[in-house]
Amino acid sequence: MKNNFNTKEILIYTDGSCHTQKRMGAWVAILLYGQEEIILQGNETNTTHNRMELMAVIKAIEYVSDNMNGDIVMQIFTDSQYVMGLPERAGKLAADNFITKKGKDLQNSDLLKILFQLFASHIIHLNKIKAHQKKDDTINYNITADKLSRSMIRAIDNEIMDN
Repeated sequence: MKNNFNTKEILIYTDGSCHTQKRMGAWVAILLYGQEEIILQGNETNTTHNRMELMAVIKAIEYVSDNMNGDIVMQIFTDSQYVMGLPERAGKLAADNFITKKGKDLQNSDLLKILFQLFASHIIHLNKIKAHQKKDDTINYNITADKLSRSMIRAIDNEIMDN
């Protein structure tokens, strides 16, 4: 970090969802920067819940990297225990070359490699947030991200059923 005077902070709320039987998923990232609110979202087929959680974080970091200048501190809020545990496992996973003890590629190794490169080149703080909170009078972007990702899956499922 060069100096605190030019450092900007962005709050990022991420979530991913997956219809496990149909293997369709969606991810959402809500970026809060000053008065600006940016919603990023996407969906995939043949996926898992953990992949969607990873995609939300990766796409948010890539967006900030591609669209914002200067030193940016990213405060990423996630309800994913999987994502939260990755920084402490990064060294071991890389040392093992993302291969399991049985000699197979580690699940999600493609996304993990991307995420670890992003972690290494940006100022990122992961923050654990409780999943599936009850709505109250305050704006809760975690609830919003969760609802958006789940509604995207329902929309995809309905579209498939209609065809």
